Formats: sequence, C-alpha cells, structure tokens
Amino acid sequence: MEVEKDVLKSDSALGTIRIADEVVSIIAGLAATEIDGIAGMSGGLVGGIAEMLGRKNFSKGVKVEVGEREAAIDLYIIVKYGVRIPDVALAAQENIKQAIETMTGLSVVEVNVHVQGVSFPDDEEKLEEVRVH
Repeated sequence: MEVEKDVLKSDSALGTIRIADEVVSIIAGLAATEIDGIAGMSGGLVGGIAEMLGRKNFSKGVKVEVGEREAAIDLYIIVKYGVRIPDVALAAQENIKQAIETMTGLSVVEVNVHVQGVSFPDDEEKLEEVRVH
C-alpha cells in the first residue's frame, strides 16, 4: 500500500495547510483535458500500444514531483489525429502551469509532455454518418 505524500504548504497561527500530491495530479489532468486536440490520458504502453484511459481518471497519466514550493509535472497523453502536436503540447503546458500555480500557490518549474499515441475517429462514428445520409 502506497503512503499518500502530503506537501507542506503553509504554517500559520491557525494551523498547517497540506495539499496531497494526488490533488496536484488531478488539477494537471483536468487542465490537460480542457485542451482541444487531446483525446485522453495515456496509462502507458501495453504491448507496444498506448492505452487510453477514461476521462474520469484525471490523475492517471500524470506524474508529479512536488516539493514545498515547486512542482514538476510529467503528462502522458494521446492526441487526436490531424492536430499539430507541438501546438497542443504547448497549450497543455501553459494551461497546466497556470491551473496549478493559481490553485495551489506552487511554482511549476516544468511540464513535460509525453505523446504516447494518436486517436483516430471511431468506426462507429463513421457508421452513424453513413446512416444519417
């Protein structure tokens, strides 16, 4: 069983504020899924093929290293076919940095984007288009 690591954020006369690493991961995952062109988060490579995670697993596909004042993020994503990958990755980096810094007060020193795969339109969507016409 993994022990959940907390980040000491503030000590005051009222007490201590702690933010769990998982919270930082969830913020990063949510910020990433807001970006147009990202199909989903990647759970890693399974048999050489990127495994796409459901949109409800916001902290999956995100690895964080958090200190008392700084954070570094590794994001594993699957992009939609046809997008310009450098533009999508840059938008994700900027959105994640802004979201984490705004919500936690941590300084984000780096956001590394790892593109693990490309998502193609589902065959089911193509069938629906044929049925409509």
